[in-house]
Amino acid sequence: MRKTVNCQPGFSLVEIILYIALVSIFILVLTDIFSAILNTKTESEATSAVEQDSRFILARLNYDIYRANSITNPASPGQTSIGTLTIASPSLTYSLSNDNLTLNGTNINSSETIISNLSFKKMGNLGGRETITVTFTITSKTQRPSGPETKTFTTTIGKR
Repeated sequence: MRKTVNCQPGFSLVEIILYIALVSIFILVLTDIFSAILNTKTESEATSAVEQDSRFILARLNYDIYRANSITNPASPGQTSIGTLTIASPSLTYSLSNDNLTLNGTNINSSETIISNLSFKKMGNLGGRETITVTFTITSKTQRPSGPETKTFTTTIGKR
């Protein structure tokens, strides 16, 4: 008479431990990849907000100063106005308000950036072509691992 051994299908303890170890390694790798993707996205958002706002602000200032009849604040060459530029005809006032650059009271930078260190310096000679040197700093509100994106811009814009 032969004795039959009943083998039930299943997993051994070693197989289960190997399976858990492999799944854990796979999850760790995926978590690292996901974290890197999120960091890259945050970096990109911060840089993009600063770049877009700076291009728009510089283009708008160039447009308005170029077509202005006169610049009333700062009034004379060599004078600097911190945070305010007034252009006559059309009447426009650029000012710094609550970390935003405003044009006649309307924000012209996005909600994703902060504007600081805004100054306007009138250049040129009395009776000569009026030019303005504009300096400002844009900082992203997006917090990235290395800190917020910050850039300082300086440009000189002349009337027509």
